[in-house]
Amino acid sequence: MKVPRRSARKKNLQKDAEKEEAINLLEQKENTKEVVERSKDEETVVEEENFVESPVVSDDDDEDFSDDDGSLGESGSDYSHLSGEEDVFVSSDGEDSFDAKSDDVSGNGASDSGRDDTEHGKDDDAESDDSRIVVEESDSSEDEVDPRNTVGDVPLKWYKEEEHIGYDLAGKKIKKKERQDKLDSFLASVDDSKNWRKIYDEYNDEEVELTKEEVKVIKRLLKGKAPHADFDPYAPYVDWFSWDDSKHPLSSAPEPKRRFIPSKWESKKVVQYVRAIRKGLIKFDEKPKEEPSAYLLWGDDSSAIDRQGLAYIPAPKPKLPGHEESYNPSLEYIPTQEEINSYQLMFEEDRPKFIPKRFTSLRNVPAYEKAVNENFGRCLDLYLCPRARKKRINIDPESLKPKLPSRKDLRPYPTSCYLEYKGHKGPVVSISTESTGQWIASGSSDGTVRIWEVETGRCIRIWELGESVSHVSWNPLPERPILAVCMGEDVYLLNTGLGNAEEQKSLEELLRVETPSTPDDSDNDKTAVNWVQDDKHGGIRLKHFKTVSSVEWHRKGDYFSTLMPSAQSKAVLIHLLSKKQTQRIPFKLHGLPVSTAFHPSRSAFFISTKKNIRVYDLLKQKLIKKLETGVREVSSIAIHPGGDNLVVGSRDGKLCWFDMDLSSQPYRVLNCHPKDINRVAFHRSYPLFASSSDDCTAYVFHGMVYSDLNQNPLIVPLEILRGHASENGRGVMDCKFHPRQPWLFTAGADSVIKLYCH
Repeated sequence: MKVPRRSARKKNLQKDAEKEEAINLLEQKENTKEVVERSKDEETVVEEENFVESPVVSDDDDEDFSDDDGSLGESGSDYSHLSGEEDVFVSSDGEDSFDAKSDDVSGNGASDSGRDDTEHGKDDDAESDDSRIVVEESDSSEDEVDPRNTVGDVPLKWYKEEEHIGYDLAGKKIKKKERQDKLDSFLASVDDSKNWRKIYDEYNDEEVELTKEEVKVIKRLLKGKAPHADFDPYAPYVDWFSWDDSKHPLSSAPEPKRRFIPSKWESKKVVQYVRAIRKGLIKFDEKPKEEPSAYLLWGDDSSAIDRQGLAYIPAPKPKLPGHEESYNPSLEYIPTQEEINSYQLMFEEDRPKFIPKRFTSLRNVPAYEKAVNENFGRCLDLYLCPRARKKRINIDPESLKPKLPSRKDLRPYPTSCYLEYKGHKGPVVSISTESTGQWIASGSSDGTVRIWEVETGRCIRIWELGESVSHVSWNPLPERPILAVCMGEDVYLLNTGLGNAEEQKSLEELLRVETPSTPDDSDNDKTAVNWVQDDKHGGIRLKHFKTVSSVEWHRKGDYFSTLMPSAQSKAVLIHLLSKKQTQRIPFKLHGLPVSTAFHPSRSAFFISTKKNIRVYDLLKQKLIKKLETGVREVSSIAIHPGGDNLVVGSRDGKLCWFDMDLSSQPYRVLNCHPKDINRVAFHRSYPLFASSSDDCTAYVFHGMVYSDLNQNPLIVPLEILRGHASENGRGVMDCKFHPRQPWLFTAGADSVIKLYCH
């Protein structure tokens, strides 16, 4: 609500009216006192005491202090009371003014206060007059009243359990006042009209009543105004500049460039500080490490981890010369001839290093014959002496070995030689097992290919090819008993004659070439392979233009690949048996190829060079992965039946296990063979893989691949199979697992094929 303004004249009239009201109030109090003394009836006394005329208040003084936001006083209770007896009005100069009427209008004059009513009335008049006197306040700390409590900055919680709260200037204890409960405090605050002015001083344990001037200051601060009423926020402007003999008070020069461009000198200084911090020249509150003054002198090295003091060993000092080294020693130091003769009978270690001699003068002393030897020995002492004590860690070597499962828990695996297949006259270069496991084929450098019965060791068929056989491979389909043989520049697809009549009839149709293939004019080079019918051996002959080293079948039995290491871009060819077609792989070969392999389940093709292995997708015709072996030269590769792992054998005797999902680097590198590894092989169903080497041994390993991708493959060496003899520096040439049983076939340079069983 907007408060109406008053003129100065109306203000003076208001003051005169208030004085008259105060005089009337005193008269009423005297009359009431006389009535109380004459009357004995309590009801009449009470009525007489409560019958007090309220002073007339103008309508302009309706504003109550209760309209203020928040409570200005604190009396120890949860309630603050605004009496409404004091009014706020606005003077003509626009400043807030505070005025109060008598504090005893509410009826407190009739209470038992213990003082004279006249004196009480005079005090009220004096108080009302003092409230109108303008008091100049000062911000100086000299005007402040010293506190009664002299405990200083001591926290008051220290006196929580004490009966006193501190000490006064005389050093006497200031007793704590009895605190009222909340109900009594509330009732007292209701009856006390000045309760809203009271603030509890916890430091001096007393209630302080704010003066009216302090209330004025607080109200002005709450309204966001200046605390002093005489402050003029709109004072006239004061010109602080001197205009004498000058056109402008300030310089009209433009702003210098350095004020809005970063200083290069400051940046150089920052760079210097940064470098000093990095070098450690400037440190931030780093306390030096305190070295312990005491250490364990006779303790064990293992117990004293941070030993100080004796960790440094000084260099040995030479022995200082004594009386014996004098050129004119006493007679007691000179040995007799008998003692000199006894020195010759001693061991050289026990013999004295220096025998004293006596000379008449220093010029007669000859050169020392052992000077060079002793100086050299001293240099050795300084060179070989340890300068610091090194702690030796006592570790059991067995604890460093990896914890592997017992070999008994990993059975079955081949351990001993069960059968030998003898008949070849030259080294057996390659062997291959039939998909059912009933037959095994072998090729030898004597130019023959033989088929053996696995269980009996009986040779059922022999082909005389007349040239050294480099590789044999059986078709993986049981209904197609076809054997691929590499011999020189030719690859033979032979009908083994196994199977029933229907299978033989379909094989004859499959192995029939109607017309020989003609050169393809689309290519500049001549055709790499010619499909020719071979009636002599009963099959097909593929004529290549370079020496073929190996042949590998696809899992479906219709495609097979041949490898010609010296054919450069046409080194790897893929053939289709059903259509008698040949094609090159659409990939560029990086290096000399060594071996190839088809993926057991996907359309991926592995090509191994001497250093790397590349995996290609035949359908998308792109490179999938490149594996870096890190060996001297790759000799052979074998793919795990799952397709995500492979084993690589090398010419330096290292066996590398690759996890293609994990990395392009080897997961494990096993240094097992001292000589070249010729062949590596995986078992189709058992977690076994093997390697054969020229050291006449074959190593059998347990290689478990888990379906959980978070678990790494488990590789455990199981057995070393021996029995082959060395011929011309060659040992075990090839090894193959039985397709169904945990058996291993090995072909040696001693013309013998061995079968190892569990």
